[in-house]
Amino acid sequence: MNRKKDKGFESPRPFKLTHQVVCINNISFQRKSVIGFVELTIFPTVVNLNRIKLNSKQCRIYRVRVNDLEAPFLYNDPTLEVCHHESKQRNLSYFSSAYTAAVSAVDPDAGHGELVIKVPSELWKQGDDLKVLKVYIEFSLDQPKGGLHFVVPDMEGSMAERGAHVFSFGYQNSRFWFPCVDSYSELCTWKLEFTVDASMVAVSCGDLVETIYTHDMRKKTFHYVLAIPTAAPNISLAVGPFEVLVDPYMHEVTHFCLPQLLPLLKHSMSYLHEIFEFYEEILTCRYPYSCFKTVFVDEAYVQVSSYASMSIFSTNLLHSATIIDQTPQTRRCLAQALAQQFFGCFISRMSWADEWVLKGISGYIYGLYLKKTFGVNEYRHWIKEELDKIVEYELKMGGVLLHPTFSGGKEKDNPTPHLHFSIKHSHTLSWEYYKMFQCKAHLVMRLIENRISMEFMLQVFNKLLSLASTASSQKYQSHMWSQMLLSTHAFLKSISNVSGKDIGPLIKQWVDQSSVVKFFGSFAFNRKRNVLELEIRQDYTSSGTQKYVGPIKVTVQELDGSFNHTLQIEENSLKHDIPCHSKSRRNKKKKIPLMNGEEVDMDLSAMDADSPLLWIRIDPDMSILRKVEFEQADFMWQYQLRYERDVVAQEEAISALEKFPTPASRLALTDILEQEQCFYKVRMQACFCLARIANSMVSTWQGPPAMKSLFTRMFCCKSCPNIVKTNNFINFQSYFLQKTMPVAMALLRDVQNLCPKDVLNFILDLIKYNDNRKNKFSDNYYRADLIEALTNSLTPAISINNEVRTVDNLNSDVRLILEEITRFLNMEKLLPSFRHTITVSCLRAIRQLQKNGHIPSDPSLFKSYAEYGHFVDVRVAALEALVDYTRVERSAAELQWLLTMVQNDSVHYVRHKILGMLCKNPPFTKTSDSALCNEGLVDQLWKLMNSGTSHDWRLRCDAMNLYYTLFGLTRPSCLPLPELGLVLNLKEKKAVLNPTIKPEMGVGTVMDTPASIGIHGVGMSYTTVDEEPDPISLGVCGVGQPPQGLKRKAETLLGSPPEPGQVLQPPDDDGRGAGRYKIRFNTMEDEDIDMETVHDSQAFIHHHLNLLERPSTPGKEPPSVEQSILSMPATPVPPFPKEIMSSSSKHGGEHSHHHHHHHHEHKKKKKHKHKHKHKHKHKHESKDKEKDRERDNSHAYSNSPASGRSLRSPSLSD
Repeated sequence: MNRKKDKGFESPRPFKLTHQVVCINNISFQRKSVIGFVELTIFPTVVNLNRIKLNSKQCRIYRVRVNDLEAPFLYNDPTLEVCHHESKQRNLSYFSSAYTAAVSAVDPDAGHGELVIKVPSELWKQGDDLKVLKVYIEFSLDQPKGGLHFVVPDMEGSMAERGAHVFSFGYQNSRFWFPCVDSYSELCTWKLEFTVDASMVAVSCGDLVETIYTHDMRKKTFHYVLAIPTAAPNISLAVGPFEVLVDPYMHEVTHFCLPQLLPLLKHSMSYLHEIFEFYEEILTCRYPYSCFKTVFVDEAYVQVSSYASMSIFSTNLLHSATIIDQTPQTRRCLAQALAQQFFGCFISRMSWADEWVLKGISGYIYGLYLKKTFGVNEYRHWIKEELDKIVEYELKMGGVLLHPTFSGGKEKDNPTPHLHFSIKHSHTLSWEYYKMFQCKAHLVMRLIENRISMEFMLQVFNKLLSLASTASSQKYQSHMWSQMLLSTHAFLKSISNVSGKDIGPLIKQWVDQSSVVKFFGSFAFNRKRNVLELEIRQDYTSSGTQKYVGPIKVTVQELDGSFNHTLQIEENSLKHDIPCHSKSRRNKKKKIPLMNGEEVDMDLSAMDADSPLLWIRIDPDMSILRKVEFEQADFMWQYQLRYERDVVAQEEAISALEKFPTPASRLALTDILEQEQCFYKVRMQACFCLARIANSMVSTWQGPPAMKSLFTRMFCCKSCPNIVKTNNFINFQSYFLQKTMPVAMALLRDVQNLCPKDVLNFILDLIKYNDNRKNKFSDNYYRADLIEALTNSLTPAISINNEVRTVDNLNSDVRLILEEITRFLNMEKLLPSFRHTITVSCLRAIRQLQKNGHIPSDPSLFKSYAEYGHFVDVRVAALEALVDYTRVERSAAELQWLLTMVQNDSVHYVRHKILGMLCKNPPFTKTSDSALCNEGLVDQLWKLMNSGTSHDWRLRCDAMNLYYTLFGLTRPSCLPLPELGLVLNLKEKKAVLNPTIKPEMGVGTVMDTPASIGIHGVGMSYTTVDEEPDPISLGVCGVGQPPQGLKRKAETLLGSPPEPGQVLQPPDDDGRGAGRYKIRFNTMEDEDIDMETVHDSQAFIHHHLNLLERPSTPGKEPPSVEQSILSMPATPVPPFPKEIMSSSSKHGGEHSHHHHHHHHEHKKKKKHKHKHKHKHKHKHESKDKEKDRERDNSHAYSNSPASGRSLRSPSLSD
């Protein structure tokens, strides 16, 4: 692993940023536009700094000045359109590598950017004194699609009365709303100024130093200063008519919410100070900033976004004191946000490869907060949940790699070939992968804690925070601020310094490589030797698995107590002998000691007479990222469920008992349901397990339906058992059980596979007699679960002679269910519930009625509820029903409707959810044939990925996931074979199928073709390839890998960085993968024309800008350079100063190639007959030109089809 960064942080840029001013002097909610300027203070770190690269997307840049001198600039964003629109490429692996190359080309962590500023020569030609440069940039944003989100409700009144607001969002997304160095490793101090209407409030990072009104009192300017060095991605902004609440417990904390939500805000934030106190106590370190602000906004991108000294939350997290279910979720979100303030905002990361450390630490300390606030049971349940999630994901998708290293930066060294996206950048990751990445990171931190102890772990965090704190108070000195950047190396060094322990093997196993461990365990008891013979096998050949070697803990509960054994795993299949401490002695009555020291009486009649073993657990502390499948007898699982006090063990036992539908299992589960000391989530899980066991035992089941008598005893009137007591949710454990039991009971089935009549009537009675008048808590979640219970009771309709289902001929039970659902929906219109939970449940119920054939399938109701304007949860539920309808009915119209919404909806979260749901429940998959799979759909999704989602990387990666789900990595099967399916090899007189288009069609399949095709088949669009670097060279094929076995003259490195100051340009048509492949020869004329002597520089630049500003028409040749000179304006646009031309003439190779290629197009056809004459001339060509051409090829941006538009700087006179 590459951990050589011992001496401070080495910046990839030739300068250091020390201070930045962001001034937004106009925000228009009507036009959704922003106008402002930035000023960056830069220290050059090289002599003669002549180019400055910054990040800026979707900003229109008006002027750039460096130290008050006008500076020319070039703007190029290759991610706007990843593959050129003329490209016929349609395979995902090609797109993925092109997208990675496009992101790499503007990656600030590699010193690149979309905006290249030419430093005026007066400033760098004055000798060696490296003086400060001030870069001033004026810019505006018009209807931004990403980075800033405007919420402008469509109603009467002023913007403030409407609650219009705007906020920044996204990960490493600051370049979307102001020019900056959008890297987590470039820290500087900030001054932030925002001028807004007098009725609005601007909230940003740092301390609010003053608010100044204009003379007419119609506008005011908020001045923020952030003195702690901070990276641009951690800067944010929220502007709106916010109501302000100063925290009554901590005056440095301020909360902001939209109008009329203040009472909810007061309640929701009432315990925030406790979270502060907890973190400050465990980290023995003060909160690093002088203030903290929470802002609650509508249409949030994610529930929690953390920035320096402020966090932006979804307004849906706010709740009143009557809501039970939302409370723990909101507390968790606040705790996450605050943990990220310490690790993520205050301490930033050196590179993307170190992201796991920050995500791991913040997730780990958040877990400690969970443990303290919600208890050990909740904490262990959460760890098991997270472990199950990561194990399931890795086994399904292949491994998640925490510390990716790319030697040499080539894509060939791809550490995760199993994924259809690159993990080289945060912006190329699938969102689901990123969530799993965060989950794995905090689990690995817990493994480190197991190894070095929690005490040492917290000491390490304290040391990191102390160093950063000291560094942050220093004035700018080159290496001090780098203490605020955390790298994997620094973190591991700190661990070894503090604990003295070597955790190298642990890091190698879980951080430097991906995948989890899969164990299979079984055992036999040897009575003669009184020994437990345990066998543990591993599967390390399946996808997402790795081989584990090392210690593993096994806990054995015997009659004499619980004993821990540490075994060493060395081979694949392993037998271990574990000596037993107890003799089998069931006849003696004696209490049995448990793990926690408690002693209990057990009924031992079920156990094996010869064995003292009650139950066995492998890796009970979850100290390996693993999946364990263990075989033991049913009575052992039952004992484990009843008497083991660890919630994880109880949950494992419940899952295992599903395989043993016996009266004993039924009894064990019922006992757990009745046991009030048992953790409520275990009891909830037991409800569903009991329902499944009852269904397996349906023919032998005695007595009333499962759980009915229990529910009656716990929650119903003694005198009238079918009437439920008035609601009293004061005991939360019994509230959650009361909610869950009816939902589980509705899953019961009789011998005819129908829901038993008395269960359905029982649920309808619960709804009928539900009375919440005397309850201090809301029952909206309880009623929503009762509707879910009705939904679960539905079974497929039996149709006679294909009769058409109408509402009139429904069977009586289903009619009752439909009436209840309709009544609930109508009530919701009059008295909406919190978060519209009841509407959500009703929509799911209606979809279930449709799917089971009780009512006609009709998407129109769901479409009306999915429209913009409904509450987001309702929209998502309706969209989920539509996605399901699309799959079941194979409806092209609804799929089209959904994709149109993905393109046009104004809420980013909803667009993200639609694509996510289509991936989970796809209308078809790459393995199935479907009428929906057609060329139009392929083109639509390709356009969506290619250019339709350039403003939102999460959405772009979602679109890639859907494309992968529907079509796989290769060219979709529904497309016709491309005409350029062949690559000719003139030397061997063979044609090979073009591997960039159809990788699955084996590159090796070689077909003999008559040589004459290669020579005279000019109209047949082949790409010619030759073995040696002969004059016939392959036009760069985009980013697809070069054909195997065929040599390319200048093999282009993927995403190879352009040289300093190079003007990034799209490749010519031949370079666009499968745009229009032509037989291309480098003729002598091409070689000999010298760029500088033939055309003057103005024409050259002007022509380029023209070409890039105007979308090229397919099939039409761009005009040659001579033509463009004639059509130039009389007053030429102010060009770059001479130095630019001279410095870029070296890099002009690929451009001159571009133009001369078109210029000589007509000559080429004539030359076909005598092309071999040129061959020999070229062989003796000067080596310098050969080298130049190779360098140009390798640096040309034409190695990627990513073609952004390039802008020149219009001066103010323009």
